Amino acid sequence: MIMNSKRDRYKKFITFGLSIVMLCFMTGLFGRIWYSYYVGEIVLPFYRRGNWVLMGMYFLLMVLFFKAYGGFKLGYLKKTDMLYAQIISMICVNFVTYFLISLIGRRFMSVPPILILTGVDLIFISVWTFLTAKLYFLVYPPRRLIILYGSSQAAALVLKMSQRVDKYMICESISISEDPEKIKEQIMKYEGVIICDIPAEQRNDFLKFCFQNSVRAYIAPKISDIIIRGADDIRLFDTPLLLCRNYGLDFEQRLVKRVFDILFTLLALLPAAPFMLISAIAVKLYDGGPVFYKQKRLTIDGREFYVYKFRSMIVDAEKDGRPQLASESDNRITPVGHVLRKFRIDELPQLLNILKGDMSVVGPRPERPELTKEYMKSMPEFDFRLKVKAGLTGYAQVTGVYDTSPYDKLKMDLMYIENYSVRMDLQIILMTIKTMLFPGKTNAETEEGVLPHERQEVRKEENSK
Repeated sequence: MIMNSKRDRYKKFITFGLSIVMLCFMTGLFGRIWYSYYVGEIVLPFYRRGNWVLMGMYFLLMVLFFKAYGGFKLGYLKKTDMLYAQIISMICVNFVTYFLISLIGRRFMSVPPILILTGVDLIFISVWTFLTAKLYFLVYPPRRLIILYGSSQAAALVLKMSQRVDKYMICESISISEDPEKIKEQIMKYEGVIICDIPAEQRNDFLKFCFQNSVRAYIAPKISDIIIRGADDIRLFDTPLLLCRNYGLDFEQRLVKRVFDILFTLLALLPAAPFMLISAIAVKLYDGGPVFYKQKRLTIDGREFYVYKFRSMIVDAEKDGRPQLASESDNRITPVGHVLRKFRIDELPQLLNILKGDMSVVGPRPERPELTKEYMKSMPEFDFRLKVKAGLTGYAQVTGVYDTSPYDKLKMDLMYIENYSVRMDLQIILMTIKTMLFPGKTNAETEEGVLPHERQEVRKEENSK
């Protein structure tokens, strides 16, 4: 374990070095395309430094987009997710660069060179991702872990972690009811411990033990942990304090967020308009029913409003008056609705909700009043997410799937609220584009009346701190 610990110290340096090699190669390839096809076509050719500045801008754009989409998370993301992140980052960079070149040339420049660049980049990225993933796996094989659990809730976490056999190898599990000395002895046999759903006092003791012995610890956070993570560090004379403000966003943050919402929505409506028009026509032509679907939802401070969507189900999908689960194979979803849902196009009418002030571009997804009441019976903290406006997209949407448990979605929404920033909003928006282009599998969707409590387990109550 000591050898692994020393090797871990160089992990960031190795991944950083590999990323720099990739960025330098792609920037060099762009330089070759620039000098071969575009330099002689612009009205006033650059001198040497001007060309270098342009390549530097290309390099910077690569860094920004790869950072936003997680293209540098070697070893953290799956190979396929890593490849998706890098491909969409590269396409965005080349798209922006083409218009930058056209701006410099004062006309729309030739497109084939950029397409050639994109094609070669695609081949290079695919090879780079495959080779570096192999190399990373050889240098950093899966960690041998033990899980310390307090209830059956840990089973879901084990199942998720077992899907990453390239990163985690859960070798043993032990209950918190065992003798503490035996637990510590078992922990020391492995490279790390997963601490899940155990009483806070015991969790603190084992966390201090891991810190003392330099043992890696993975902790499933509770709601209170997430609130504390968003606290401000202050000092009262010589005493450190953590200040949890607990009122959501302050006035300045709300003002900036509202201005951002209006500007972004007005800009987004321009490219979205054709897709919205085609979608409206397709919905109408399919069965002649209404184009839009509206439903009462909750936003900031529990205020009710009507959310708008393109109708993706048959007319009167809930004619019996009882909300029903919607699955991917639900026969109530129309063929047009399947396409709209897959690429999230059915959500576009909510841009109007944002302009009205009912919603924000980024925030917790709006939930139905009756569904919120149902969740709060076993999860009283569920209304914590109402400290900010509901959002068109959110942190839970780009990091989870439709059938992520309500408790996990709540935790992700609180992580967003407690760590809000404009930068985070921009990153979530970019990740949403990736989700639309590379949609993942979905098992249950909460639209047009869904009661997930019939099949999803929700946590009844947190262990007391």
